[in-house]
Amino acid sequence: MSALTAGAIVTGFALGFGAWLIVIRSPAMRATSFADRVAPQLRTGRPGSRLLEHVGEDAAFGSLGTIFAPLFRDLLAWVNRINPVGRNLEHRLAQAGLQLTPTEFRASQLIWAAGGFTVTVVWSLVAAGLSTINWFVVGLLILAGTVGGYALREWFLREQVQRRRRRILSQFPAIAELFALAVAAGESTTGAIERIARTAEGDLADEFQRTLAGLRSGQTLAFALRAMSRRVELAAMGRFVDALTVAIERGTPIADVVRAQAQDVRDAAKRELMETAGKKEIGMLVPVVFGVLPLTVAFAVFPGLSLIDLNL
Repeated sequence: MSALTAGAIVTGFALGFGAWLIVIRSPAMRATSFADRVAPQLRTGRPGSRLLEHVGEDAAFGSLGTIFAPLFRDLLAWVNRINPVGRNLEHRLAQAGLQLTPTEFRASQLIWAAGGFTVTVVWSLVAAGLSTINWFVVGLLILAGTVGGYALREWFLREQVQRRRRRILSQFPAIAELFALAVAAGESTTGAIERIARTAEGDLADEFQRTLAGLRSGQTLAFALRAMSRRVELAAMGRFVDALTVAIERGTPIADVVRAQAQDVRDAAKRELMETAGKKEIGMLVPVVFGVLPLTVAFAVFPGLSLIDLNL
C-alpha cells in the first residue's frame, strides 16, 4: 500500500465520520428527553428565545466546542457507563482545582486521544514512504496511540490531584497559624475565614474562598467546613475540621486547637521527610555497590596484576 492510498483511506474515513455526524445530529435522529418534553408546560413568563438557551455552554474550546457540545454530552454519558472512575469525575476535577465541567474534561480527553492518533498515523505514513511495513502492526500502534492518549489525560488528572494535595498539606501549617492568630486577636470564626480568603494565596486559600462563598450563600459553618474537607480529602484537613467543629459546639478555645493541629502537621511532615531520606539512603547503595565499588577495586587490583605480568 502506497502513501497515496493510505492518505486516501484517512481522508475517506474523515469524510465518512463527518457525514455520520451530520446524520445522527439531525432533528429527526435526535432523542428528546423527558425534561425537554415537559419544559414548555413549566416555562411561565420566561423572556428570551429558546434557540439561545444553550449558546455558550461547553464552549471552553471556542466555536467548535459549542458546535460539538451535543456530541460531547452523548460521549460523556457513554464513557461514564464504561469507565469505572467516571462517576466521581466532577469531584476529582474539584480536587484538582480545575474550573472544568465533566463534558469539557472528556472533550480534552478526546483531543488527547486524537493527538495520539495523529502522531501514530503520521509516523505510519512516513514509515510507509521509507520502507515496507506490516499494516497489522501499524493498526495496533494506531489503536495503542489513541487509547494511550485518552488514558494519559486520565493519569495527568490524578497527578494534578496528588500535586494539589501536597501543596495544600505544605500550606496548611501557615494557614492554620494565621487562622489561630486571627481568632486570638478577637475575630470570629467566619471573620478569620474571610481574612484568610482575602489575604492568603495558594490552593488552600482558594478552598477557604469557596467555603466563604458557601457561608455567604446561606450554608451553616459546620456544613461549609465539612464540604471543604470532602473536597480536599486529606486526613489533616479532616482532623482540623472535626476539631474546629467540636470547639465551636463546646465553646473551647479555638486558637489552641488550631495551633495543635498545625504542630501535628509539621511533625507529620518531619516524619515523612525522615522516612523519605531513609529510603533515598538505601537507594544510594545501588550505584555505590554496583558502580563505584567495582571501579575502586579495579583501580586497586590492576597495578598489582600489571606487576605480576612484568615479573613473569
